[in-house]
Amino acid sequence: MGVTSHAPSLDGRRFAATDVDAHGEVGLDTTFEYREKDGEIWGSYSGGSVRRGFLVGTRTGDQLDFRYSQLNIDGETSSGHCRSRIDVLTDGRVRLTETWEWESRTGSGTSAVEEFRS
Repeated sequence: MGVTSHAPSLDGRRFAATDVDAHGEVGLDTTFEYREKDGEIWGSYSGGSVRRGFLVGTRTGDQLDFRYSQLNIDGETSSGHCRSRIDVLTDGRVRLTETWEWESRTGSGTSAVEEFRS
């Protein structure tokens, strides 16, 4: 997986989970849509065990720092904190490598999402 160091805007980009952690609720069928403006990021996600999720935070260079809040298919809410690194794959798509931790319950992990192929 080759990467370059220049990371483009995430605004309007859609992602699918590619690497997931057993401590999380995001699965391989969870999709994300990001927005970005002036160092702020926000987005929504759903699919699999996640009925509806939202994220909001900041971007500095190729690093994201955000909080997330979600509702799962069992009607339970949960929230946490995530730091992500933005990489550009050799085919031009964006990959986010994430380190996250729950704030509303016990658990942490790593995961990754990759931009949908156009």
